[in-house]
Amino acid sequence: MADQKPVKWLVLILTNCLFFGIAFSAKTQFAHKTYIVQMDKSAKPESFTNHLDWYSSKVNSIVFKPEDEEHGGHDQERVIYTYQNAFHGVAARLSEEEAERLQEQDGVLAIFPDTKYQLHTTRSPLFLGLEPHDSTTNVWSQRVTDHDVIVGVLDTGVWPESQSFNDTGMSPVPAHWKGTCETGRGFSKHNCNKKIVGARIFYQGYEAATGKINEQTEFKSPRDQDGHGTHTAATVAGSPVRGANLLGYAHGTARGMAPGARIAAYKVCWVGGCFSSDILSAVDKAVADGVNVLSISLGGGMSAYYRDSLSIAAFGAMEMGVFVSCSAGNGGPDPVSLTNVSPWITTVGASTMDRDFPSTVKLGNGITVTGVSLYKGRMMLSTDKQYPVVYMGNNSTSPDPSSLCLEGTLDRRVVAGKIVICDRGISPRVQKGQVVKDAGGVGMILANTAANGEELVADCHLVPAVAVGETEAKAIKHYALTNPRATATLAFLGTRTGVRPSPVVAAFSSRGPNVVSLEILKPDVVAPGVNILAAWTGALGPSSLPTDNRRVKFNILSGTSMSCPHVSGIAALLKARHPEWSPAAIKSALMTTAYIHDNTHKPLQDASAAEASTSYDHGAGHINPRRALDPGLVYDIDAQDYLEFLCTQRLTPMQLKVFTKYSNRSCKHSLASPGDLNYPAISVVFPERTNVSLLTLHRTVTNVGPPVSNYKAIVSPFKGAYVQVEPRTLKFTRANQKLSYKITFTTKSRQATPEFGGLVWKDGVHRVRSPIVIVWLPPL
Repeated sequence: MADQKPVKWLVLILTNCLFFGIAFSAKTQFAHKTYIVQMDKSAKPESFTNHLDWYSSKVNSIVFKPEDEEHGGHDQERVIYTYQNAFHGVAARLSEEEAERLQEQDGVLAIFPDTKYQLHTTRSPLFLGLEPHDSTTNVWSQRVTDHDVIVGVLDTGVWPESQSFNDTGMSPVPAHWKGTCETGRGFSKHNCNKKIVGARIFYQGYEAATGKINEQTEFKSPRDQDGHGTHTAATVAGSPVRGANLLGYAHGTARGMAPGARIAAYKVCWVGGCFSSDILSAVDKAVADGVNVLSISLGGGMSAYYRDSLSIAAFGAMEMGVFVSCSAGNGGPDPVSLTNVSPWITTVGASTMDRDFPSTVKLGNGITVTGVSLYKGRMMLSTDKQYPVVYMGNNSTSPDPSSLCLEGTLDRRVVAGKIVICDRGISPRVQKGQVVKDAGGVGMILANTAANGEELVADCHLVPAVAVGETEAKAIKHYALTNPRATATLAFLGTRTGVRPSPVVAAFSSRGPNVVSLEILKPDVVAPGVNILAAWTGALGPSSLPTDNRRVKFNILSGTSMSCPHVSGIAALLKARHPEWSPAAIKSALMTTAYIHDNTHKPLQDASAAEASTSYDHGAGHINPRRALDPGLVYDIDAQDYLEFLCTQRLTPMQLKVFTKYSNRSCKHSLASPGDLNYPAISVVFPERTNVSLLTLHRTVTNVGPPVSNYKAIVSPFKGAYVQVEPRTLKFTRANQKLSYKITFTTKSRQATPEFGGLVWKDGVHRVRSPIVIVWLPPL
């Protein structure tokens, strides 16, 4: 009997697991989740007077009636959004079974589960050449047309009282603007002006997933209590503010990239994140409102174009002439960490500027190590005194919870009165300092690990703290572990400019390749994204910690979230100067004029590896706005061209229809391969079959420079292939003339890793550069 007891218990456990599994499965099957439903607008039956009634009818036809009647629900409650501009369809709350039934209905193109996106989180105008020391040569001096460009910022809202949104001297709101200023707690009509021309909120998808917003603790209005949206909006188009600084750091004039442009704030992100149904609705509304540029500093994972709702919405925006700029993500330095990789989106990575905030760690053994910090507080360490140093880890490559200074891991008896060494990772950098402070520590040395390399990101800490690179961190930890009486002190040296080398590709900036389509090189460009000063919310301290009672008007942040609005603002300037340019022409101007050498005239470095970066890290290079104004030639692409690219991606007719929607476009099969898309970057992919040794790609350039121009081709040498350009000279005789060329790659020895180089067209004034990547897929 004793031997049978375990068997009985096992049967009982399995029976219970099976019961609860069935119950849970049933609950999951009938639980409502938000789904985005894309409809074929052209398939509406004549019996319906409008599309919205038809969409609602479709949802109503598949609703599971018994459950619906039991809970008193009906289709109006199920439909939380309707989309009718950049995207066509609805967002609806459905069970899994209902979603499957709806997928089978006529007129339904695709169904996407609502997905959660994450935010990718002063000196930059001068660093980018927008603000020459001699103002008489400032090619970006404001013109009336600057005021006609409107940038839609999808983010956490806006803090309208910031001086960055002052509209003094601005002309009336452009007539093409059709948006509105939504109101709510802490936000009224007068919070919009000639700078902030519109503000909307989108929360239906968020509430469907997380429950009702607590209006006592969160502004259910366009007001920004996070700070991220205010920072990005001000970076795009903030008005000039003299004397801007963060606690004395980075003192100077803060201004956006396009200070004459207007801002429309679309609040899509809340305390618990950003949901695709809300983002989609914001893009849809923004296009109808009349924005010229969309700046989207958030993202999810990398997925197929037809499964990515933001990609589909951005395609619709591009069709309407809207330039869409998105952050590449903060998943670096890991390869294949990109988000927002569609060719019709401009994907922006992050780089440093020539400004930093030096601080020092002076060890008891006499060695001084340089790091960075934005600390400014009442707690100050005497530089004449040494303080005990403690490290709770073992200096191995895998940090433990104590070495990471996670909440509740530090023993006050061990760390009180000491400087604590904390490894980066898991928790926010500033939060580690709070943990040290709560445990009685007097300071923190924030140690980079292999994931961060030598990249230094400054933070507004709540305790005296210095961030140091991986190499220095190892030396400091070794000193602390081997010397029982290890000591140190910390000193803060303010702001330093003229840093060399710069720019450097940020370690956190997400990397290629774009595995959805290797033929489309991503990211497109890099822009300033490290230690960026811009406007801040009045609802939160500069560290973003709830315990931080400090309030500042400007804050310094890092992330591709900061680099994206730099490009959005420059795109607004280009649109103002060249209103006839398509989104692809603007992107081409930014890419072909980008530079790939730093201020020491060496190739752009990678902060994570202390070696040269590649096109999978920096794309076409670092943006150069002054040259982008006059690129000479552009690679233009229209909506049909992008569709032809999609026609090479082995999509089913239904998957393709996700993009053709109501435009009645169809595949003309004008591209021999995906690499033939007229993209400003050239990525050639030799297949696994080793008998394919020759590939030819085609490009067409449009003359936007002097009517009569002659360009000559210069191509860099490659180890693994011969490269031939035909013709080698392009002779233009008129403005906007288009000329084509072909570039042929012949393998001489297959390489195990990609090779990087470039093609430059030169006319003596302009340098039109396309990065080249050659990939040999490993033989099968």
